[in-house]
Amino acid sequence: MTKFLLSVHVLAAILAIGPIAVAASMFPRHTRGPAEEGEGRQTAAVLHRICRAYTVLGIAVPVFGVATGARLGVLTDTWLLASIVLTAAAAALLVVVILPRQQRLLGAPDRAASARLAMSTGVFNLLWAIVVVLMIVRPGSTTGA
Repeated sequence: MTKFLLSVHVLAAILAIGPIAVAASMFPRHTRGPAEEGEGRQTAAVLHRICRAYTVLGIAVPVFGVATGARLGVLTDTWLLASIVLTAAAAALLVVVILPRQQRLLGAPDRAASARLAMSTGVFNLLWAIVVVLMIVRPGSTTGA
């Protein structure tokens, strides 16, 4: 059962968080031009829908991650607690900052707001990169990694 939970957790991370990271990173460049640019606006709208849809699917990542951690008996390990905190921060950043800013930029393109969104998206991606490293290295692990 542990291998199944871990497999679903990793697959969910790849298939849900990956598309959000890519779509959110691509979004700002399509909202920097004038409002009349139809193709860029359509692309931005599609990227926003991808981010919204995969955010819902992304809930599976921490759910299966906590289930896996419980099965392995590592829920109180520092590396896992740090990963949970960073995951919560990334999720909050996505829901409270990135998605609303994308929605606003779809209505009114703004170069400065696009730059701020790009920075927020970079922080979101950095948080996930740190979580991935923590999951692989697991400080204090006996795996020798």
